[in-house]
Amino acid sequence: MAAGDGGDTVAVPTEIAALRLRVLELERENQRLAQIASTCSCGSKEDNIPPSLVENRDQQVQKNVKSQKSRISDYDVSLPFDHMMISTENQVLCDVKGEGHDDLSKIRRKHSKRTGHQVGNVSHCQKRLIALKIMYFGQRFYGFASEAHTEPTVESEIFKALERARLLVGSIKDACYSRCGRTDKGVSATGQVISLYLRSNFKEAGGNVLGERSEIDYVSVLNRNLPRDIRVIGWCPVSADFLARFSCLGREYKYLFWKGGLDVSKMQEAAFKFIGEHDLRNFCKMDAANVSNYKRCITDFTISACDQRSNHDELWSMNIRGSAFLWHQVRCMVAVLFLVGQGLESPCVVDSLLDITKTPRKPQYTMAPELPLILRSCLFDRVNFMCSSDASQALIEHLKDEYHQYMLQAAIFDEALTCLCIPDVNAEANPSESPKKKRKHIPLLSRETEPSYEERRARVKAKSATCS
Repeated sequence: MAAGDGGDTVAVPTEIAALRLRVLELERENQRLAQIASTCSCGSKEDNIPPSLVENRDQQVQKNVKSQKSRISDYDVSLPFDHMMISTENQVLCDVKGEGHDDLSKIRRKHSKRTGHQVGNVSHCQKRLIALKIMYFGQRFYGFASEAHTEPTVESEIFKALERARLLVGSIKDACYSRCGRTDKGVSATGQVISLYLRSNFKEAGGNVLGERSEIDYVSVLNRNLPRDIRVIGWCPVSADFLARFSCLGREYKYLFWKGGLDVSKMQEAAFKFIGEHDLRNFCKMDAANVSNYKRCITDFTISACDQRSNHDELWSMNIRGSAFLWHQVRCMVAVLFLVGQGLESPCVVDSLLDITKTPRKPQYTMAPELPLILRSCLFDRVNFMCSSDASQALIEHLKDEYHQYMLQAAIFDEALTCLCIPDVNAEANPSESPKKKRKHIPLLSRETEPSYEERRARVKAKSATCS
């Protein structure tokens, strides 16, 4: 290769990608114009055009497409043209050898500047309202919702994938987006649900459900664009009045923990006290500016073994079902139950904390850790999530691979423990060693308290009056 050939070699794949995009645009534009012409009811304008001009117009569009294809074929590259799937643009650019994500962005910006084409969403395609069932592992995310303005969040990654796949029609505001729950930093989910308008292959909004086989495979398309710790596991068309947040009939959370020396029977006794409708302001992070009603209904609260052991300990879980939950509610309830399980509090402490006349202010205590918490499922009426067999198989293989990777990491930590010379716990203690002092427990009802709801509201009103 000559010394000056390097620049041309790099430019060729870039030009191929740009040409390939241009071909797709021409084909889409041709289809769009043909659809407009076929549905036009006036008829007079088209009828007044001489047949020769109409024929010349169609021939010119086809000539442009063929011209762009022939230019690409000059590079001796085989290029599939699939304009039915919105994710084609991403696949086009990724197919070019040697192009990474940075190069991909440069090509997109260059192409967008040259053609005026906006990458990320479309505005002229048919759309439909659908619900997506989503699974994610929250360890590296700053919660689900993106309002915190701290990256990454699960929501921000989902919208990045939607834009990469060109599934959004118009702006994000036009999508009528709704989420079922907004989990905290570090919390995972196996059944989160969102709803929004996405591009559809149906010619009419809310098209025939019997023809779902011809619809976009939303699961496959999105999973190709999502990070490995987020996966779409199903989708379902929903009615125009559906909102993932307000249409939800119930939610189920699961909290995992190692039993250790906890008295599970006392914990279960305390957990039963939560069942029913209660004012749970002492079991949440209070948001007096936006929330005035702290009554929530818990329908089920059980504690059971998970049939999994490690290092002579047993994994257990708390399963909580309810119509809706307050901010940090589950982690606060779990924290109090842990104190009961350690014998530091009586199960009756739950009764006292639920009685807001007796305990109007929340005692200060630390919430349970976030990582073991899972939003397990969200319940809806007449919403049956679908997943193609290919997408389902790919999802299973993906999760198996992730599971094996984590098991390998666990095996490494187990090996590290084995290599340590851990003294026998039953061996006679060294009398020269001073016993570790246990931190003195302060009963919950004797601790300093947070401001009451009424006090918080008074502060909010005073602040509003000052600002105005």
